[in-house]
Amino acid sequence: MQTPINTFKAALQNKQAQIGLWCGLADSYSTEICAGAGFDWLLLDGEHAPADPRAFLQQLQAVAAYPGSHPIGRIPLGHGNVGQMLIKQYLDLGFSTLLVPMVDTPAQAQEIVKSARYPQDGDVGSPTRGVRGMANARANRFGRFDNYAKDANAQICMLVQAESQLALDNIEAIAAIDGVDGIFIGPADLSASLGHVLNPTHPDVQQAIDSAIRRIVKAGKAAGILTPDETLARRYLDLGATFVAVGLDTNLLTRHSSALAAKFKAGVAPVAAGKVY
Repeated sequence: MQTPINTFKAALQNKQAQIGLWCGLADSYSTEICAGAGFDWLLLDGEHAPADPRAFLQQLQAVAAYPGSHPIGRIPLGHGNVGQMLIKQYLDLGFSTLLVPMVDTPAQAQEIVKSARYPQDGDVGSPTRGVRGMANARANRFGRFDNYAKDANAQICMLVQAESQLALDNIEAIAAIDGVDGIFIGPADLSASLGHVLNPTHPDVQQAIDSAIRRIVKAGKAAGILTPDETLARRYLDLGATFVAVGLDTNLLTRHSSALAAKFKAGVAPVAAGKVY
């Protein structure tokens, strides 16, 4: 059997906009509902959501019935905690695209890329040579993808999150790392880093986001972001962002359940649609 092509990665390379949804409920049943909605990608969250590898496995199995919706795993790392074993485990589960939060420096980005690559590329002893361990796992269909170990490095898509002033200062250097396929701007944590906690619409934050998207695109890498605000989402797409999440399952459930209750019960306050989380 042939190793599947990572169609999400190919779309980013071709500068084709990919519209996504954040899945933070950590449940295969709700994830399957979202997978059938028609989004290009789903972010399965392991940073803030109560998801462990087995929960991710169940979500991946649910999404597999909807090949048009690409699953991306966000793993609980950040600020220099590279986690080689964790990256290897999530790739072995079957993710071909990972999102790593809170990446501040090119050195951190380089270690993340190394952790996701098998060691056949690069000279032996090279500091950039991959360190991913070999295994028969779900990723290679338990050995049925004959050439997976040779093909995987080209198909793995590594996305890193820029969520601090330090990360913004290092945008070009992070983008220059071979193997970093895209940089995702984390608007909530970035707003806090810039002194505007949970206010990503503040003019200073928006200026920083606009500049970061332009710089990432100019560097030749894909730019991504999350916002449930339709106007902002379309603005980011116009600026050149190619993977944009336009909603969150938790936010959708919170908003619409509160809105329904408010129709029938006095004193129930609706939830604003434009909040990030």
